[in-house]
Amino acid sequence: MELGRGRDDAEGGRRGSDGFSLAWAGIALLVQAVLTAAIVVGLPMVVSAFDFEGRYGMMIAVPVWFVGGILLGMISPGKTVAEPVVATLLVAIPTVFQLMKSQTVRTLPLFMYVILAVIGVLFTMVGSYIGERIQMGPPPKRAGAD
Repeated sequence: MELGRGRDDAEGGRRGSDGFSLAWAGIALLVQAVLTAAIVVGLPMVVSAFDFEGRYGMMIAVPVWFVGGILLGMISPGKTVAEPVVATLLVAIPTVFQLMKSQTVRTLPLFMYVILAVIGVLFTMVGSYIGERIQMGPPPKRAGAD
């Protein structure tokens, strides 16, 4: 084992970050924008029983961003946890403004939308980490373990 490298690095494991990839940030932005637009905006247009207005729109956006983080973590090569987070932050801003503009009955103050958007960004980080763990597969068995 070399000095300054962890056991996982010396054995070919992936620990640490591979750096920020603008290409995967763009892909993440596209995926998160399409998922958010399809579920939060498009689904209520198709099924009139759904009305994701105000807080309900944000309550739907958070799991959508979580699932988007899982999908991006699973399909991206290497460790890409930061890219889905940045993409979700960029998608959350217009989502908050759209939901604030369209609220009529179920209203929230702006700071609550901001808090829910930050929670969504954090859920995206957790989701992308879970996606990376799924992509890596189970850890290899140790030689001496019974």
